[in-house]
Amino acid sequence: MNQTPFKESIYVSEMEVSATLAVLMEAERLRKEGVELIDLGAGEPDFFTPRNVKDAGEQAIESNFTRYTATSGIAPLRQAIVDMMRRDFGASYDPSEVLVTIGGKQAIFNAMATLLNPEDEVLIPSPYWVTFPEIAKFFRARPVIIDTEPDDFLLTARAVRNAIGPRTRLLIINSPNNPTGRIIPPDEFRRIAEVAAERDIWIISDECYLYFAYPPAVPFTAGQLPEELRSRVMICGSFSKSYAMTGWRIGFGLGPKPWIQSMLTVQSHSTSNANSMAQKAAIEAANGQQDSLHEMISEYKRRRDWVVPALNAIDGIECATPEGAFYVMPNMKRLLAGQVRDSIALSKLLLDEARVVVTAGSAFGMEGYIRISYANSLEAIQEGVRRIARVAGALSTR
Repeated sequence: MNQTPFKESIYVSEMEVSATLAVLMEAERLRKEGVELIDLGAGEPDFFTPRNVKDAGEQAIESNFTRYTATSGIAPLRQAIVDMMRRDFGASYDPSEVLVTIGGKQAIFNAMATLLNPEDEVLIPSPYWVTFPEIAKFFRARPVIIDTEPDDFLLTARAVRNAIGPRTRLLIINSPNNPTGRIIPPDEFRRIAEVAAERDIWIISDECYLYFAYPPAVPFTAGQLPEELRSRVMICGSFSKSYAMTGWRIGFGLGPKPWIQSMLTVQSHSTSNANSMAQKAAIEAANGQQDSLHEMISEYKRRRDWVVPALNAIDGIECATPEGAFYVMPNMKRLLAGQVRDSIALSKLLLDEARVVVTAGSAFGMEGYIRISYANSLEAIQEGVRRIARVAGALSTR
């Protein structure tokens, strides 16, 4: 019997596999072969989930809290998210304005699913998290990229205004930013929201790295905007980074009730509820002692303060100091020539010759750069930078 060849739908055919996933897959292949790598490509904390959070998850299992829950998330967790935002940021929400999702990515997907129509335009600042434009393509919308490099990778109200067209429907903001670590100042964030409101544009604020702001920078959430502005904003948050809970897969949407209700409809026909035991653990993360979060932030600041000057000391590399997240994005353009003509070739060279895992800047829409994660031990980071320096030295003397 002849088999009919599989042909994927037009909704998937234009999507690209996550470049960050491709790097991790290649690194995993080498590890299975016994190759020791310095991993500076990881997009997750290198810390373990706090003990009190694990205990809450284990207790949920032991008490047989293992059945389906409400699709929107259990009421105590939605209340805990509301309480967390009020406690930490003075942002006032109601539990009816919360949707618990399977990680922050699902919140973003649901928000875009309920808003976008074919041929709508989505404003996406570059560098961007790799998934943003791919979700837009899935819904047959058109990503419109705003180049932030001229403004030192900070999105501005002026740049947003200049990018708006007659079909602009949505603006995506990611601050603290992955991959640059930049944080939009609160005043500029408000000006951006004002421009969007003037032009009847909705906003998704990806705040998965919200707590990772290093003094003198302070965390700022769209929930702190005046009500007339935040009524057009969907916050997409996550417990993954702040509480080292990446594998627990708990995120949330926080925004206007009609938008939340529409996202709930989508979720009810896709995944239904998030993991029941993980929801219990997330309640403890939000309500419990926060020492582990503060320790994590302090340690990341220590690593950032080492890695930035160390990279800048390497001939051919320029690296700005980010205010948040746990990434740096050094400019490698002076090293690109000949066979090593782009960031993908450079990333491959670093993997092959130095056994260092980084992510090509082109994955984030920014050629000539690489993303380095300092979610690794300081000792590993120091060794990784030494290896990068050796490769850079060889490239500089060609």
